[in-house]
Amino acid sequence: MKKSFLLYAFILLVLINVFTYSFLSNEVKFEQNRYEKTTKRLRDSLNSVTTQLNDANYFSLEHNENAQNYFDSALANKTIAYEKLIPIVTEKLMDFNANSKGNPYTGQDQIGENKFVINKVKVLNHRWIIADYSDGKIWGEVLLKYFVNEDETISFEVIQSLLYAK
Repeated sequence: MKKSFLLYAFILLVLINVFTYSFLSNEVKFEQNRYEKTTKRLRDSLNSVTTQLNDANYFSLEHNENAQNYFDSALANKTIAYEKLIPIVTEKLMDFNANSKGNPYTGQDQIGENKFVINKVKVLNHRWIIADYSDGKIWGEVLLKYFVNEDETISFEVIQSLLYAK
């Protein structure tokens, strides 16, 4: 009886080990497949987002070599690093938000009790800027020309402005 009990116990232990080994090896394969699928999906998502970002930044001074060369050109008599120019232009334009009647470069006169101020600015190239503005209730966009003058001051000119319907 003792020998048959030991034999049954031994067979039971062997079966438990076989099933445990089989389960764990399949679990490892399953986890590896899941990891590979997740990694592939994340790479695809990253590539998609990178492509979308590159498309969104196509019209920007940071990615437009021709516009950058304008500031390095010997013909233009200007040598300005565009990396430094973008924040300066943005800051100068935003400084006009302090005007009591609102930012004059929104192309809009004050309509209600709030003044129009520029919220967001994107420098498109060596000549144009697009900006978003609002008075808290009404929103709009404006296309501006900017110029870097000989004394390195910056001047702006409204090309077109539009307000969105409420």
